[in-house]
Amino acid sequence: MTARVLIVDDIPTNVRLLEARLTAEYFEVLTANSGPEALEILEGTDVDIILLDVMMPVMDGFEVCRHLKSNPRTHHVPVLMITALDQPSDRVKGLEAGADDFLTKPVDDMQLMARVKSLARLKSLTDELRARALTGQQLAIEDAMRAMDTISAQGGKVLIIDTDKRHAERVQGYLSEEHKVDILLEPADAVFQVSGAQYELALVSMSLNDFDPLRVASQIRTVDHSRHLPIILMADDGDKPRVMRALDLGVNDFISRPIERNELKARVRTQVRRHRYAMELRESVNNSIAMAVTDDLTGLYNRRYFDRHLNVLLSKAQEQERNLAVMILDIDHFKSVNDTYGHDVGDVVLKEFSARMKRNIRGVDLACRFGGEEFVVLMPDTDVSNAELVAERVRQAVGEKTFEINGQKLLTVTVSVGVSFNESLSDTAESLIKRADLALYRAKREGRNRVILDAA
Repeated sequence: MTARVLIVDDIPTNVRLLEARLTAEYFEVLTANSGPEALEILEGTDVDIILLDVMMPVMDGFEVCRHLKSNPRTHHVPVLMITALDQPSDRVKGLEAGADDFLTKPVDDMQLMARVKSLARLKSLTDELRARALTGQQLAIEDAMRAMDTISAQGGKVLIIDTDKRHAERVQGYLSEEHKVDILLEPADAVFQVSGAQYELALVSMSLNDFDPLRVASQIRTVDHSRHLPIILMADDGDKPRVMRALDLGVNDFISRPIERNELKARVRTQVRRHRYAMELRESVNNSIAMAVTDDLTGLYNRRYFDRHLNVLLSKAQEQERNLAVMILDIDHFKSVNDTYGHDVGDVVLKEFSARMKRNIRGVDLACRFGGEEFVVLMPDTDVSNAELVAERVRQAVGEKTFEINGQKLLTVTVSVGVSFNESLSDTAESLIKRADLALYRAKREGRNRVILDAA
C-alpha cells in the first residue's frame, strides 16, 4: 500500500533522511520546514500521514498537532510524532495532544516503517468509511465529525491475554482506574472470550507459553464480532521482527517492556477512542443511508448506490495514482434453481450467497447487488494479486459448502467472477464495468466456477 506522507522538521538533514527511507518504500513524500508551513500545505493538499518533529521554533510539534486535531479538515489524518525527547512524560504529552503514535530519535528503520504502514492502513479504512457516508448522505459525515469531539476514551472494556499471571495483574493495575479490565491466562480461549463480550481493546503478550501470539491475534481477527477489535502487543526488544510481521498482518500497535504505565494509559486511550470513532462512523453510515440505496432482500447496497460510489472511488484513485479493482460475480445456473425449486428457495440462496461473500471480502471492500443474481465488489487500493486472492476466497466459500434450504434441501451453488482494474486516466466507470463484464463472460464460457482477470 502506498500513501502520501508529509514530513515536518526544521532540520534539512532529518527531512532528507526520512524522505529517502520513505521514497525507497514507494511512498509519495511532501516536506515542510516549520509548523506554520505544514498547516498552510494541509489547507490545500490532502495527505495520508504526517511525520511531525516536536522541537521546532515558532510553533512546536505539540501545538501543531493540537491545531491539526481541532481542524475538521485534518483531524482524521494520522500524526506520527518524531523527536529526540525520550522521557515517558514527553511521549504521553504527544499522545495526549492527539498524536496517533510517537517515535524517538534516532529512528529505528523497522519501527518507522511498521508505524507508517499501520497508520496508512488506518487512514485508508477511515477514508473509505467517510466516502461511504458522503455518498449516502452528506449529513452522515457531519454528524460523525461532531460525534468525534464528544467521544470519550474512559471506561473502555479491555482484555489482557497473557500466560504470566503476575505480569497481567500488574498491567491490569495500571489500567483499572480508567477501564474495566479482564485477564485471560489461556490464549486458546481467546476467540471464545472475545465472542462473548463487547471488548474495545485486546492487549496480547508476545511471551505466551506454548502459544504463537500472532496466531492468537489473527484468530481474533477471523471472528465477525471482533474483526475490528484493536490489538496492542506487549513486546520485548528481541521481538522486533515478529512485531513488524504482526503490524503487517493488521495488529494496531505495540508497547515495549518494561511497560511504562503512563505511556500504556495513553496508548490504550488512543486505541479505545479510535475504535469508538470507527464504530460511530459505521453506525452513522448504517443509520443514515436511505432505504432507496439498499437491496431489501440481501441488505447490500444496490445498483444506484454502486454507480455513485464507483465514480467517487475512481476519481480518487486516478487523482492519487492508486489501485482500484472491480469484481463482478454471477451465480452459475441460477435460473434453474428458481425453475426447479421456486423463487422462495432462490431468495434463500441469494441471501446466503450475500452473507458468504461479505464474510470473505475485506473490511475496506464494498459489496453491492448489481441486479438479479449478479453482484459487484469495489476494492480500493487493491492490485492484481490481492484482488485475485479475495476473488478466489469468495469463489471457494460459495462452492465448497452446500446451501441448506429450510433445514432439508442441500444445493450445490457455484459462482463465476470477472475482475477489472483502474489502469489509466482514460478509464471511466463504464469502461471498468465493461471490462469486468467481459472477464465474467470468459469465465462462463470456459466452464464457470472460476475467476478471470481482465488483461486489457
